[in-house]
Amino acid sequence: MKMMTTLYFLWLLLVPLFQILSGNDIFLVSSQCLDDQKSLLLQLKGSFQYDSTLSNKLERWNHNTSECCNWNGVTCDLSGHVIALELDDEKISSGIENASALFSLQYLESLNLAYNKFNVGIPVGIGNLTNLKYLNLSNAGFVGQIPMMLSRLTRLVTLDLSTLFPDFDQPLKLENPNLRHFIENSTELRELYLDGVDLSAQRTDWCQSLSSYLPNLTVLSLCACQISGPIDESLSKLQILSIIRLERNNLSTTVPGYFANFTNLTTLSLDSCNLQGAFPKKIFQVQVLESLDLSNNKLLSGSIPSFPRNGSLRRISLSYTNFSGSLPESISNLQNLSRLGLSDFNFNGPIPSTMANLINLGYLDFSRNNFTGSIPHFQRSKKLTYLDLSRNGLTGLLSRAHFEGLSELVYINVGDNSLNGTLPAYIFELPSLQQLFLNSNQFVGQVDEFRNASSSLLDTVDLRNNHLNGSIPKSTFEIGRLKVLSLSSNFFSGTVTLDLIGRLNNLSRLELSYNNLTVDASSSNSTSFTFPQLSILKLASCRLQKFPDLMNQSMMIHLDLSDNQIRGAIPNWIWGIGDQGLTHLNLSFNQLEYMEQPYTASSNLVVLDLHTNRLKGDLLIPPSSPIYVDYSSNNSNNSIPLDIGKSLGFASFFSVANNGITGIIPESICDVSYLQILDFSNNALSGTIPPCLLEYSTTLGVLNLGNNRLHGVIPDSFPIDCALNTLDLSENKLQGRLPKSLVNCKLLEVLNAGNNRLVDHFPCMLRNSNSLRVLVLRSNQFSGNLQCEVTINSWPNLQIIDIASNNFTGVLNAEFFSNWRGMMVADDYVETGRNHIQYKFFELSNMYYQDTVTLTIKGMELELVKILRVFTSIDFSSNRFQGAIPDTIGNLSSLYVLNLSHNALEGPIPKSIGKLQMLESLDLSRNHLSGEIPSELASLTFLAALNLSFNKFFGKIPSTNQFQTFSADSFEGNSGLCGLPLNDSCQSNGSESLPPLTSQSDSDDEWKFIFAAVGYLVGAANTISPLWFYEPVKKWFDKHAEKWLLWFSRM
Repeated sequence: MKMMTTLYFLWLLLVPLFQILSGNDIFLVSSQCLDDQKSLLLQLKGSFQYDSTLSNKLERWNHNTSECCNWNGVTCDLSGHVIALELDDEKISSGIENASALFSLQYLESLNLAYNKFNVGIPVGIGNLTNLKYLNLSNAGFVGQIPMMLSRLTRLVTLDLSTLFPDFDQPLKLENPNLRHFIENSTELRELYLDGVDLSAQRTDWCQSLSSYLPNLTVLSLCACQISGPIDESLSKLQILSIIRLERNNLSTTVPGYFANFTNLTTLSLDSCNLQGAFPKKIFQVQVLESLDLSNNKLLSGSIPSFPRNGSLRRISLSYTNFSGSLPESISNLQNLSRLGLSDFNFNGPIPSTMANLINLGYLDFSRNNFTGSIPHFQRSKKLTYLDLSRNGLTGLLSRAHFEGLSELVYINVGDNSLNGTLPAYIFELPSLQQLFLNSNQFVGQVDEFRNASSSLLDTVDLRNNHLNGSIPKSTFEIGRLKVLSLSSNFFSGTVTLDLIGRLNNLSRLELSYNNLTVDASSSNSTSFTFPQLSILKLASCRLQKFPDLMNQSMMIHLDLSDNQIRGAIPNWIWGIGDQGLTHLNLSFNQLEYMEQPYTASSNLVVLDLHTNRLKGDLLIPPSSPIYVDYSSNNSNNSIPLDIGKSLGFASFFSVANNGITGIIPESICDVSYLQILDFSNNALSGTIPPCLLEYSTTLGVLNLGNNRLHGVIPDSFPIDCALNTLDLSENKLQGRLPKSLVNCKLLEVLNAGNNRLVDHFPCMLRNSNSLRVLVLRSNQFSGNLQCEVTINSWPNLQIIDIASNNFTGVLNAEFFSNWRGMMVADDYVETGRNHIQYKFFELSNMYYQDTVTLTIKGMELELVKILRVFTSIDFSSNRFQGAIPDTIGNLSSLYVLNLSHNALEGPIPKSIGKLQMLESLDLSRNHLSGEIPSELASLTFLAALNLSFNKFFGKIPSTNQFQTFSADSFEGNSGLCGLPLNDSCQSNGSESLPPLTSQSDSDDEWKFIFAAVGYLVGAANTISPLWFYEPVKKWFDKHAEKWLLWFSRM
């Protein structure tokens, strides 16, 4: 009897223990399931609509099983009452009525309905389950206002109403009641998850509400709740918080330093909160902190401090913030670190070699930073699966030792760096590697064959933009899983036959453009040839002489065969490639002459590039609103269809430049409301400019109508929100004035109205344009002076100004040259890659429109196909300017070209011109300049063209090496000059040619010289007059008389 009592006592102790340890599927109970409980559960099952094929719990509840406490998802207490229901992810798609059997399970302490699809409001009946301690309705499809009845659940310890994908039409929200009223009776609550619940009605006092009513809170998760900042000081009362997740709220505040006082804090997630200011370094030092996520806060600054030994951090994500500085060597103290994301930072300096000691590291993303130096070895990081070091300044070699033994590595991206040397074959042999990006580096040499290609898991190999040469390794074409192969822009050589590509059955993207490869398409016509179903094929500059047979390509959307040697017709089958039709077709830079009939472009075609061929006939316009159409540089001489606007409804880029297109500009082009670039230049268009074309320039960034036969006035119809960056109307027959509404184009960088018939004054209205870089008004009939009201902000970025061949008068404005800061300092655009004036369109792409301009440089008319942002030029030639050259011109320290020729300028050359150290061309010819040539000009070491002819200079020409490179033509017409390269040497006693003087004695000498000359001429006449009637002499005189007269006129 005593033994039985002891066993019974032990059994009573162990039953609760087993109940805890056994999870949710196996339960020990002291009695059978109560009939009423079983009945309620079966009623509940019957009220639900669910997918029985996907159910793991409900589908197994049935009448034949008497013990309902053993049903999956059901937990009973010792008395047989149901105390827990786990019905998560049962694919329930019906609502819960307020009379549901669920609300009769009064003993429920735990209810989990997560991950279902109820798509109704939360039933108020849940508020009757007052014994609930755990309630999880997350991601269950509940919508609308959270009922006040839930606030009756005063015993709740854990509440989870979060949703990953809220219904934006009917979001789950706490509005009435708001958060304060909802939680005021929930003092036992320790874990609160309201992610995705609309708490906007709470405004900024959510911190006070939480700290006032939830003193025992350990987990706070309010992601994407539309709460706002600041994070109030009152939150510091919740000292036992261990998890804080507030990501995706527009808090617009600083991070409070008191978080560092939360000694239990293990997780702090503030991703995408629009945080500002400096992040408190001491938070990094919280002893138990395991996860820190501050990513996507561009205004949050800070640096990473040194880490103490045995730090607890496992995950750090600081991507897309404004953190800067270097990465401390002590990063190796975080021996538990498994995930480190520092992409899109301002980090610089080397990657610490101590990173090699992070043995638990699994994920590393340092992309888009300024890290320099070599890549550390990661052999000890055996758990590493993801490595992204792309878009940095890393240098050095990539060796086998970097990755040896990393058998779990799945992803490697070291693209867009400056790595060099040859590629180790070992990197292709890593057993788990699936994606390999080595693009845009300086790798050289051949890529060696690698082992085990047929069993490789690689699906992506990107070696673009390197200096790799030799043949493409044959093992590449044995990687059976390969989906993406990108080898463009290298020096690979040899012949690639399409049947070789046909081995890659899973290939979906192939890029071989811009190598020294020859792609042989002849095998594509073979009946036995099977080409993989590609979505993207880029074979630009592959010496193709014919179209490969792609008629059976059902998946293809992008085809680039540009810069090849394909002649003749564009086959009509090309428009039927792909089940949905091509979206991108580039056949530019070939020798195509016509389109095979009949042809109908795909209705899905977004990009059509046919420029630089020999196409004749009508323009091909896709039938259904393309975005990019380039038909430039062909041989079409037809007119633009009058209804062109209907076919270009969504077009951003349309160019028919460099053809022979005739007719007028159709007004329907104004209906293309998304147009950013319109280029009709270098054609034979006539008529006037449609006023609507300028009226609708709120999206138009580039309008180029240059070199046509347009006439009439420029419409004065630029809107107040004009978006033009480039306006080129040059080389037409336009008349009238520059429109005053042009001042509305505040983004204008290039204005070219040269070579027209405009009659106007200098456009002082544009003097406050901060964006204008190029102003060309040459060869018109502009007049007046340049005396604009100048301020310190006038023309600040002007770098090219050409007003040559007009009728401008007056003196040169010294203040102009004081304010043109765009010509004063060396630009850093070359370093940043923005080294040309260009207009970016398709904001998510790298597509640019390249501006051009024609200037007179070194006496020759040259077209600048690319306008360097560092190129600067002033051309005021062939006007009627008077007075002195302002000394302030010497401020333009980055000036390349200065042309003031053919004016009436007087006085000496300012010595300050010697400060123009970048000057390459200087033309001051045909003026009335005088004095000596300043010796300072000899320091202009880049000066390649100099013309000082036909002025009144005197003295010795500087004899430096630079001046000795110029011919005598540069100095002719200056009677007072002497020394090389002129034949008139200066006197050896040191007295050099002097300027003409105006004293009386000099005047007498001049008269004596004149009388002596007359006497000499009379005598000479007597001598040569008999020869006048000798025919050969007469012809010789007729030929040279004009030159004599010109010489005498200059004396």
